[in-house]
Amino acid sequence: MKQATGMEDATLPDHPQDEPPLPDALAAAADDPTLPTSARALLRRAREALLAARSDADAAHLRYHALFDAVPDPVSILDAQGIVLDLNRAGLLAYQRPREAIVGQPIEVLNPDLPRDHLAPVWDAVHRGRTYVIEVTNMRGDGSRFPVEVHSAGFEHEGRPCLVAVARDLSERREAEVRYRELMDVMDRGIAIHDTAGRFVYGNPAALRLLGIRQGTSLGDTANLGDWIALAPDGGEMPWAELPPIRALREGRIVESTLMGLYHRRRRQLYWLTVNAVPQYPPGGDRPHQVLSLFSDVTTLKRDSAMFDRVQALAHIGGWELDCTSDRLHLTAEAARILDSHAPPDTMEALVAMLLPSDQTRLRDALGAAMLEASGFDLELQGLRHDGSPFWVRAIGGPRHGDPATSRLTGTLQDIARSKRDEEILRLQARTDPLTGLLNRDAILGELEARMRDGVRGKVAVLYIDLDRFKFVNDALGHNAGDELLVAAAHRIGRAVGDAGSIARFGGDEFLVVCDAGPDASHAERVANAILDSFGDGFRFDSEEFSITASIGIAHAPDDGDRPQTLIQNADAAMYESKRRIRNGWQRFTPALAQSQQDRLRVETHLRRAIDNDEFHLVYQPQVELRHGRIVAAEALIRWRNRQLGEMRPDHFIDHAESTGDIVRIGAWVMREACRQSAAWRDAGLGVVRVAVNVSFRQLVGDDLAANVGAVLAEFDLPGSALELEFTERVLIEDAPDTLKTFAALRAMGVMLTIDDFGEGYSALNYLRRLPIHGLKLSQLFVGGVPDDRSDVAVCQAVAGIARGLGLGLVAEGVESEAQRRFLIDLGVPVGQGFLFAPGMSADEFARRVRDTGGVFG
Repeated sequence: MKQATGMEDATLPDHPQDEPPLPDALAAAADDPTLPTSARALLRRAREALLAARSDADAAHLRYHALFDAVPDPVSILDAQGIVLDLNRAGLLAYQRPREAIVGQPIEVLNPDLPRDHLAPVWDAVHRGRTYVIEVTNMRGDGSRFPVEVHSAGFEHEGRPCLVAVARDLSERREAEVRYRELMDVMDRGIAIHDTAGRFVYGNPAALRLLGIRQGTSLGDTANLGDWIALAPDGGEMPWAELPPIRALREGRIVESTLMGLYHRRRRQLYWLTVNAVPQYPPGGDRPHQVLSLFSDVTTLKRDSAMFDRVQALAHIGGWELDCTSDRLHLTAEAARILDSHAPPDTMEALVAMLLPSDQTRLRDALGAAMLEASGFDLELQGLRHDGSPFWVRAIGGPRHGDPATSRLTGTLQDIARSKRDEEILRLQARTDPLTGLLNRDAILGELEARMRDGVRGKVAVLYIDLDRFKFVNDALGHNAGDELLVAAAHRIGRAVGDAGSIARFGGDEFLVVCDAGPDASHAERVANAILDSFGDGFRFDSEEFSITASIGIAHAPDDGDRPQTLIQNADAAMYESKRRIRNGWQRFTPALAQSQQDRLRVETHLRRAIDNDEFHLVYQPQVELRHGRIVAAEALIRWRNRQLGEMRPDHFIDHAESTGDIVRIGAWVMREACRQSAAWRDAGLGVVRVAVNVSFRQLVGDDLAANVGAVLAEFDLPGSALELEFTERVLIEDAPDTLKTFAALRAMGVMLTIDDFGEGYSALNYLRRLPIHGLKLSQLFVGGVPDDRSDVAVCQAVAGIARGLGLGLVAEGVESEAQRRFLIDLGVPVGQGFLFAPGMSADEFARRVRDTGGVFG
């Protein structure tokens, strides 16, 4: 009775050949007279139970195979590794293979296209109590394939996990879907599906054609509800609630043939339709979830009844009628004037000959369709009159009403030359930056998107250009000078790029160049070098000359971005990296730069919360008399310890704070903390310690610095002499009346004012003598090279001479060797700081050093 299923009990041993079957052995034992009566009765009952159990098992086995083979779809039993343990009769018929060619083989025999780890998602679904469903391709014994939908579920057999997989042949369903799509494609009636919000979900080719939607255009974009006006048969606007699809959704019933018009605002086209709307319900639903509309175009019929009435009422619109048999063309006086008042065409072929070649074909095709298919047309055509003057006309036409043989066509001609000129002017204005005459942001984005979609020209490069120090010129000389600079820069960029790419003003002082990447990917770099060379000469305004340079970032598609915004964003990031590193140069975008940008964003995010999280602390580096070694002051240096980023050096986060503007809040915290510590030292008996604090230019121009300093000094009851403010050289070159006013107010408080890192930047002695400052700090950039480097020696001597000549104090930074100290003493530099004396120390360490050395403060 047993069939070979591949799932027989493999754990029970076969009976030895020399021993009788168990039931027979039990029967023999039950008849053994040597056994007690009760034992023989027990053995008989055991035999009967065993026979009954075996009978039930055989019956269950038969039922299993009856059900297994009754399933009309192929059913496979698999073990955990995907080995086929059993296959029903439908499977043998479907796969056209003998049982021994399948059972015991991996499932790949039936599904050769399965990936290597195809069972992982199946078991994942099974373990979550789910059925796993997938569409795959099965293979018959002759190698032919057919699509199936496989439902897999898990069960346990003999304590081990197994799978049962049911495969449903999808061949007929696929064929039905193809036939359905073909039917939708060849129907001449429009079919559209809308959702409950009235938005297009689907439109067949006839629907797209009837509504003037080009192939490849996004249906959702083209069918924007705001672009259409619905019209009632009398020409009045049809309320939204009365649209056939909306009524069908609201009432839950079919809305039969309804005449309505659709006017497209931007295309200025009117379509008259007869519409049938059918609500569609989801499975088990009681409300429609979408509506199917069937419609036909009746525009020609509607237009014919009113065409010449409109012609009489509208200015600059003429009428025409064509006798299709003789090609004789009849024109009204206005139509003749529009085409050529001296020699108007008297045949349609003569009119066609006046058109541009491309428009000749379009009109001939439209006339042929009108005569053969009785369809209307609406075309914009361009041509030349006999005197060579151009004309633009809108030609509307179609079969004459009541003429089933289509022997005559009628229509209108509208002079649209003025509107075309206006459109061209608006188009140019919409694409052009009014100041520089270059393309504007929208135009270059559109061009870049088109080129990236073009498979042949898809490898493009973007150059993001930013003018260095433009803000300085704009602020110093005014917006008119700034505009002149932008125009001059645009001309230089245009000459440098030539016909190698398209140029746009992207915003402010930023320009964008889109060009071919070139076969060796270096074309963009050559364009960038040409642009940089064009900025070699200075820009003149009146009697002033300024050196303006450019920083350029380069990104290539598709490697650095497959969308315009991504590509531009990465070129922008590369430009900022170029500006940060060198200026007047270019930088190509790289994955490492992308990571650097992410790291920068991460630092900036944590930096913004650093004060609130109490992550900053100050260390204090002594300033000492170089000759005697006495401590005379301290410079407060900020340190940042973040739980995730660890200990961050100032040169790793100060630039971030400057660029984000967080430096203003951080600088205020440093000033207050330094004054608080100075007051604490005073209260501890050290006297008044003068503490030097670096002040950002943003703090100087962004807040009332003098008022803030006065408030902090008052809060801790400190004299102004307890505080020294160190400014960068930027305050010199960007001198302003407000700066002079602020410096005078600070000096009146007794605050010491110093220019930090003097000589590194763009120092201007003319500005230096005008600011009421107390001293200069000699940059460690030059101190580090003395006494051996002749250039550094010369710079130090010059700065020392400037300080003596202007009566300013001088502090040398970065003193690390005894030789440097002796050189500075000989140079007449009185005070220095650096590792030769001490690094930055905690407040307590600094206090101990002062007590140990007997430092004097005054």
